[in-house]
Amino acid sequence: MVHKLCMAVALAAAVLVGHAAEFPAKPISIIVPFPAGGPTDRVARDLAEALRKPLGGVSIVVDNVAGAGSSIGSAKAARATPDGYTLLLNHIGMATMPTLVRNLPFKVESDFEYLGLVDEVPMTLVSKPGLPAATYPQLAAWMAQNKGRINLGNAGVGSASHLCGLLVQAALQMDMTTVPYKGAAPAMTDLIGGQIDLMCDQTTNTTSQIEAKKVKAFAVTSAKRLGTPALKSLPTLQEMGLKGFEVSIWHGLYAPKGTPPAVLAKLNAALKLALKDPDFIKKQEGLGAVVVTDKRLEPAEHKKFVAAEIAKWSPIIKAAGVYAD
Repeated sequence: MVHKLCMAVALAAAVLVGHAAEFPAKPISIIVPFPAGGPTDRVARDLAEALRKPLGGVSIVVDNVAGAGSSIGSAKAARATPDGYTLLLNHIGMATMPTLVRNLPFKVESDFEYLGLVDEVPMTLVSKPGLPAATYPQLAAWMAQNKGRINLGNAGVGSASHLCGLLVQAALQMDMTTVPYKGAAPAMTDLIGGQIDLMCDQTTNTTSQIEAKKVKAFAVTSAKRLGTPALKSLPTLQEMGLKGFEVSIWHGLYAPKGTPPAVLAKLNAALKLALKDPDFIKKQEGLGAVVVTDKRLEPAEHKKFVAAEIAKWSPIIKAAGVYAD
């Protein structure tokens, strides 16, 4: 009996090793828990292209599964077969879901394998094109004159733009009418059309609109000014008097818990190579994003970073009293 059990264990181990050795042998899916056309979707598509070469040219498709503060798509990834063929690319939502989403159907810190951070993206404070201000001081004066009548759009509860908007209101000690959308793309469409007044969103979503002069840009949320041509003239919100104001939205790559270690090692190695791809770096830098090169590319450090971010955002979300049901 013991001999048969040992044989079974050995056979199972051999199968796993064999599967890992031939990985990837079919297309890989990257779940993005936000709508197509948004900033996280854009990062995912650029990353998918950069990952193809180090993974032997395998096809990598992006699967948009939006809703509930990114928890619906993340739950789908957590429940996926742990074989390396279904991955998750999510942003700061991995740190906000535990507080933001009631009855979260998975545990962020224990139901995923962490593969490494991808990039960090500053935010920009932008307005509709017809707003009567050209500089941040002029915008501040306009906001003071229009208290109670300002519409602040975002990509939905729990989105990066929603979180940034909460911090902007808190820093200014000014309540605005928050208008949530089902994604960054429709929010940007209404901002361009003048249906909403302001939005604070990722440079990956705003840079092209700023370059095309479809929206007005007033400041960035980074600690220092950005070097991107379209954004380098913008001051930081700290320069404009919001002391200590700094927000960046990071993206990380994950696999379902239980994915074989050999497969995880291949994915992590491929990620490290992808983040050195000149085309990927150029695309990210052109959008104001910074590709990660530090120790957070290691799974353990990635996980430690997310735990610290959960601790950071939990009190902010609780204080705001917002939830994504």
